[in-house]
Amino acid sequence: MNTKRSPLTRIHLLALVLVLLITLNGIWVNAFGTPDNRLSDVFVRSLASKLQPDPDIVIVDIDEASIASMQDVAGSWPWPRAVHGELLQGIARQKPAAIVFDILFGEPDRYRPESDQMFNDVLHDMHNVYFPILQLDGNQATGVPLAELAKVTDIPHRADADQNARAILLPPQAIDPSSWRVGLINFTEDKDGIARRYDVRRDIGGWQLESLPARVMRGLGIATPDQEHIILHWRGGQTPYQHISYSELYADQSRQKPLRDTHELSGKIVIIGSSATGLHDIRATPLSNLYSGTAILATAIDNLKNQRHVTAAPAYLAPLVALLLVALQLPLFAKRIDAFKIGGALLVANIVLLAAQYFAMTRLTSLALFTPLLFGWGFYFAAALSEYLREKKSREQTVRMFNRFLDPRVVASLVSQGETPQSLSGQARDITVLFSDIRGFTTMSESHTPEQIVALLNRYFSLQVAIIFRHGGTLDKFIGDAIMAFWGAPQDDPQHAAHAVAAAIDMEQCLLKFKQELGDEGKDFDVGIGIHSGKAVVGFIGSDERLDYTAIGDTVNLSSRIEGLTKGVARILVSGDTVARCGGAFDFTPRGSYKVKGRLQEVELFFPKGRS
Repeated sequence: MNTKRSPLTRIHLLALVLVLLITLNGIWVNAFGTPDNRLSDVFVRSLASKLQPDPDIVIVDIDEASIASMQDVAGSWPWPRAVHGELLQGIARQKPAAIVFDILFGEPDRYRPESDQMFNDVLHDMHNVYFPILQLDGNQATGVPLAELAKVTDIPHRADADQNARAILLPPQAIDPSSWRVGLINFTEDKDGIARRYDVRRDIGGWQLESLPARVMRGLGIATPDQEHIILHWRGGQTPYQHISYSELYADQSRQKPLRDTHELSGKIVIIGSSATGLHDIRATPLSNLYSGTAILATAIDNLKNQRHVTAAPAYLAPLVALLLVALQLPLFAKRIDAFKIGGALLVANIVLLAAQYFAMTRLTSLALFTPLLFGWGFYFAAALSEYLREKKSREQTVRMFNRFLDPRVVASLVSQGETPQSLSGQARDITVLFSDIRGFTTMSESHTPEQIVALLNRYFSLQVAIIFRHGGTLDKFIGDAIMAFWGAPQDDPQHAAHAVAAAIDMEQCLLKFKQELGDEGKDFDVGIGIHSGKAVVGFIGSDERLDYTAIGDTVNLSSRIEGLTKGVARILVSGDTVARCGGAFDFTPRGSYKVKGRLQEVELFFPKGRS
């Protein structure tokens, strides 16, 4: 019983450890958040390539070509703000829905104040232009009082907002406060340095500091989700949104007869930003390690405008899937189902889960399934290793046990078939039993030392056991100076009787050679061999500490008594049942019928002369 119970205990212990790790990871550690995100990125890239961005979002891009071609007009970067004012005037004529700057105007231009003034004059009559602000790191208590900032720009806030709340902000100080329609452009990266989320708002003491995309939505009268951030739903490739080179648009507005469509920006959300690498507005995203910050801003605006951002699945779902994968495997390992079959089933389950993750992403839901799959495979490999070690230990114990009474080749065959002491116990088999007892041993014992007697017996038994094994027999036991063996178990042997008789004949020939080696000392050394065939119960019998593979029943008793009748009759005596089972393989000489204890009828015995 203990042998069966311990593997189950070990598997259940492994499952308990995995459950604790899953729970700990789910509520506290989240050790595999980065691999989870990377797996999700694979699906994001696959979907993004098939999705079209909002055509009403246009990026006016300060690209490398603009930096170069504007050199003669505006000089090196940063350009005079009057340049942006002139561009704004041209865009405004097309009546766009909103104009969003992705450029920080953090401080006035001390050298060209008239340029700043011209820019502000243009802005004065425009009410759909939005600017970014940045929240800086540091002790926020040393920053700007938000209640004071709210007097300049409308910051949404709760009725109980802290009037003393502060934040370290970089506002557009080059812009007149009357034109401050501002929002945060802080972009928080995940632990792996990849940006996947965008703030909707930040709550600081009850003051709702909106992100720039959320501020634009409020200006357009579009509701935003009541949450601090969204997971971005990426669309298209490296440059998904319609791009117009800043320098091309600026130059076209200066022409008397513009070459571009004079209504191409009508009703659009126009984002003015930079993709030029020299301006360092490049981020790592699921789509690319070199993704324009302006394109990220456009993606956030697209997501909020069309309400198609990604929502994370409930936090409990991933641990639940992990527990389910462990729970499904546990009974299979407990029942000792083949580990390869369990692995195949787990692989199918993984494919189904990955397909579900992809499908969920098409429905704007992010599933974190890397961690559940990792725990599922972790339990599989741990349990499979445990089972392998258990089977290896059991196999080694079986080999050691079988080697005591079987030929090593037979042992290898039995072990390869998965036979165990339990599987070979309590079987009713038709077998042939052989008893061989030494004659004249007492006389030899009187003339030899105990050491010499033991050495002689060991040598003789080694020769006889080799013959038994060679003929496919099973060594049952040594009984003093007697040997008990049988054929027909544990391996099936339809010719067990013939094999037993053949072994007896070889044992007799071996005895004769052994007597010659002993010379005069061996003249009294002889054996008697009795053989009988019939039904017997075979199996491992004994205690938990020691088991022996043996045969019990009347067949064994009769074989022993036949051996006792050999003295003065023949070295080998075989019962009629054994003769009948040999099927004419040998010539037998009748040696008469004998009364045997425990039998009403006499037993007819035969001597095998040799093969037919």
